Formats: sequence, structure tokens, C-alpha cells
Amino acid sequence: MAIYLIRHGETASNAARVLQYPETPLSDNGLEQARRLGERLRAIAFERILVSDYARAQQTAQAVAATTGAPLEVDSLLRERNFGDLRGRPYAELEAEGIQPFADDYDPPGGESWATFHGRVDSAWDQVTAAAGRATADIAVVTHGLVCSSVVMRKAALATGIDPVETGWTNTSVTVLEPGEPWSITLLNCARHLDEIRETARA
Repeated sequence: MAIYLIRHGETASNAARVLQYPETPLSDNGLEQARRLGERLRAIAFERILVSDYARAQQTAQAVAATTGAPLEVDSLLRERNFGDLRGRPYAELEAEGIQPFADDYDPPGGESWATFHGRVDSAWDQVTAAAGRATADIAVVTHGLVCSSVVMRKAALATGIDPVETGWTNTSVTVLEPGEPWSITLLNCARHLDEIRETARA
């Protein structure tokens, strides 16, 4: 069965470019994004929705559950990378101090190294794919941007020249993965349900 990999809606910290705490909730804009996501996915009969235990992911998943009727299943392995002592600090402030939290060779104090993070995502993905293998309908996974990147870059077949790490993950974007070795991507980082919001913001 297909896996719908979904990033959570926007938070105030997303908009301000601040490394987030687990309890950071969706902003009003993020709640509207989540509502639109739920409407977009209304017709899909998900067997279940697997979701990170962080507040922003759970609020997003609840919007999908509200329209699809699918049950939620919380999995802490799907949480965002732990940036430890850097959480709550703006990207610009860190950069001014010469700190590059996303650099391959940087381990945040009190947080997860990339190796530890990817190892956790591997464990999460094993559980997700096992659930998909048992499912009789598609499943949704509501998680975080770096988790989406880790899965897509390491577990799926990407077309040449496409690098979602460079382009970033849009809040409430949908990526659809179909079974295979590696998994195939039939939809990548799609947020067309937000087009009206974007047009309004540009007006």
C-alpha cells in the first residue's frame, strides 16, 4: 500500500526561522494549512495515520483524521531531529556565531548527531513499512521536514537533479511513496492545497 508522507503545518517558529521545541503548536496560518490538507485528503480511506508525538505534527494529523476518519497512532520515532541546547535560538543568531546546525559534521550540544538521527529514522521507517505491508489501504505519516528528507534521500528513488534538501519541505506538503526496492515517488513535496493562501499572501 502507498505511504503518504506529510510535513506538519506552519508554526510561529517556522515563520521566524527559529529551531523549535517539541511543544511548539501550529500558528493560525498552520491551522488553516492543516484544515486545507484535511480537505484535500478527505476522499482517501487511510487505514491509519502514524504521527510524531510533537504538538505541531499531532495538530496536523488531527485535521486529517477529522476528514478521513482514520485512527491516529503516535510514534515518538517520527519526531524531528533533536537540536538540544540550540532549540529556541534563531538561525540568524547561530549563523552570526559561526554555528551551522545543519552541517554534516556538526553535532548540536545535548542533541542528536546526524548518525543518531538517521538511525532513529531507519527504525521509524521499518515500523512504517511493516504497517504498510499489513495494511489493506494506504497509510499516512505526519512528521517533520528533516524526517521527510531522511526518508526520501535514503529510502526512495529520486529523479536525477532533484534535491528536496536544497528546495526545502513546504508545510503540510504531501509526498506519496509506492512499494519497491527502493520505494518509488509518485508525488513529491506537493502543497497545491495551499495555492489560494499563497496567492492571497502575494496580493
